Amino acid sequence: MTFTLHFSSESVDTDGATSTRLVSVEPQRFVIAGWTGRDAAAIQHHIDELAEIGVPRPSAVPLYYRASRGLLSQEASVEVLGVESSGEAEPVLFFSEGEWWLTVGSDHTDRKVEGYSVAVSKQMCPKPIATAAWRWSDVAARQDEIELESRILEGGKWVTYQRGTLASIRPLASLRDGLLEQLGGVAATGYFLFCGTLGAIPNAEGKGIRAAAAMELSLRDPQSNRAIVHRYTVDLLPVIA
Repeated sequence: MTFTLHFSSESVDTDGATSTRLVSVEPQRFVIAGWTGRDAAAIQHHIDELAEIGVPRPSAVPLYYRASRGLLSQEASVEVLGVESSGEAEPVLFFSEGEWWLTVGSDHTDRKVEGYSVAVSKQMCPKPIATAAWRWSDVAARQDEIELESRILEGGKWVTYQRGTLASIRPLASLRDGLLEQLGGVAATGYFLFCGTLGAIPNAEGKGIRAAAAMELSLRDPQSNRAIVHRYTVDLLPVIA
């Protein structure tokens, strides 16, 4: 299956003028990096968080899960089977026009399936991805300042689900290089890498990871006052026995 994703990219030149270009790319390879926390305690927290819902502990950190490129979606809604899935915001690197770009996506995952196989669960749901991107070379030096946040629609209100900076995630360049080492060392147009996430903020009942009817993802760069925001809804398909 061949399809094209389109990203608008805004840049500011040396004179302060803003320009926007369109970056189009056909996904060729899609990989989801897991267990990418920079802090050992934070990694353990996320492992324990997932263990509470039955997810097996990883054999190594980080791990690189291969996924179908056809799962990537820029649609405003996604269809999932049943009520057991939930999303999580992740910085996303992709390679196009001879360089790397940064955007935001959601590793929407079937949590029931994740309980017996993380690798299989990665194949179960579409992976929403934003329609805007930044040139990675423009922001790489200040990765740790970039803010990653998600909100979910819960009880009829938008509530913060995840919040932090990319300082909580391993340097994205190191995750990219780790992937390229596995793939032969050379980047190719159409490579997409989801780079990990932050822990969920528990609700009033103390529940962290949880499903929602809609989710909003954002990356914010305080220095340039720019943001990439993507919102999607979840349409539930019935589980027929």
